[in-house]
Amino acid sequence: MFAIIETGGKQYKVSEGDTIFVEKLAVEEGATVVFDSVKALSREGDLKVGTPNVEGAKVTATVLKNGKGKKIVIFKYKSKKNEKKKMGHRQPYTKVQITAIEG
Repeated sequence: MFAIIETGGKQYKVSEGDTIFVEKLAVEEGATVVFDSVKALSREGDLKVGTPNVEGAKVTATVLKNGKGKKIVIFKYKSKKNEKKKMGHRQPYTKVQITAIEG
């Protein structure tokens, strides 16, 4: 059994017990979060596809951690102009574990 959920502008294929990293959510660690935007739901060979969401379906998850990813370095350079700019970025994330899929 699996579901396809949407959060943070991205879609994720999840099953019960999966651990995924999603865009940062405004919830505390240990809290429960419910994803109502379920795009597709598969159970025992039966596939339900929503238009755009499957009605009555929801995915429940527990927040394990809020954090930041590894630093990436952005270096902008314009030749013959003596322009250089070095910047870094760390993308915030929320690590969640899927506990239940209902639908």
